Amino acid sequence: MYRFLLTPRWWGINVFAVLAIPFCIFMGSWQLSRFEDRVDTHQQQEDRSAQAKAAAARPLERLLPVDKVTSGRQASARGRYDTGHQLLVPGRTLKDKHGEQQGFYVLNLLRTDSGKALPVVRGWLPGDANAKADTAKVPAPPKGEVTVTGALQASENQGTDGVQAGGGLPQGQLGMISAASLVNIVPYEVYDAWITLTDAQAPLHAVPPAAAEGSGLDLKAFQNLGYTGEWFVFAGFVVFMWFRLFRREAEAAKDAALGILPQGDTSGTPGGEAAGEGAAAGETAGDGAAGDGAAGDGVAADGAAAGEAASGGAVTGGAATGEAATDGAGSGTAAGAGEAEGQGEAVRAGRD
Repeated sequence: MYRFLLTPRWWGINVFAVLAIPFCIFMGSWQLSRFEDRVDTHQQQEDRSAQAKAAAARPLERLLPVDKVTSGRQASARGRYDTGHQLLVPGRTLKDKHGEQQGFYVLNLLRTDSGKALPVVRGWLPGDANAKADTAKVPAPPKGEVTVTGALQASENQGTDGVQAGGGLPQGQLGMISAASLVNIVPYEVYDAWITLTDAQAPLHAVPPAAAEGSGLDLKAFQNLGYTGEWFVFAGFVVFMWFRLFRREAEAAKDAALGILPQGDTSGTPGGEAAGEGAAAGETAGDGAAGDGAAGDGVAADGAAAGEAASGGAVTGGAATGEAATDGAGSGTAAGAGEAEGQGEAVRAGRD
């Protein structure tokens, strides 16, 4: 009954199912592990951020390069602000008690003793970076040598929120805080990192540090969770389709064994239906032809019977006529013989 499982077609189906199900389960488990890693990293990042706020600041050089561990740590640097290259970073939002507001960052470059400059976000102001009334509120940076302390951040990229990587900004504005963006603006080297001041100068608002890339519960993290469900659904679909095909094939084999469906029955396919209709039409035509032949035979039989009846009647009539003629001839002869006999008797009587 289950011999169909040994056919080449079912060998292919079985091999596909055996390979596809473990693969889907593996991919779903892998996506789930990535989501769990994101959750753990997010929790660790929040713990580190809380500890960093309370921890003492460390020299900048000891925290470089910036990674998931050092991102958000309190760093300190000493130098002088380059007052000739104050930049505004437009299109940045900040959450406060009134909700999210649109504004811009105020960025200055701190020339350190090493010769490199450190980008320092001194704070955020609400408004439009292109409006003179809003930009007039920006306070001048401190003069002389200063020591700054703030949360260390990695350079931004095109995927960072608020970044304007397309260019086209007016002079004095910056779309992305990174060494690659600043190298063409200032004539000196720039650290591949930046800090946001913990204590901002009024009326500026301090910018909170952002979570390290790949460590927060962002859209990518929930995409991993969605992919997990998709892979497990694919595995279940393969199992469902295998059992459905198996059940249909087994029922067809059982019906064929019971004689309900011939082994070569193709009525379930479009070609089989067409062949069935053609056979039915042929049988109907054959039956019609046989009927016509039977009718012709009947007509011929009737004609033969009529012919035989006519011939019989003609023969009978002829025989009767012949008999009548024969009788008449006999009668005539008998009459002639009588007359002759009477005449002879008369002649003999006269002689006497």
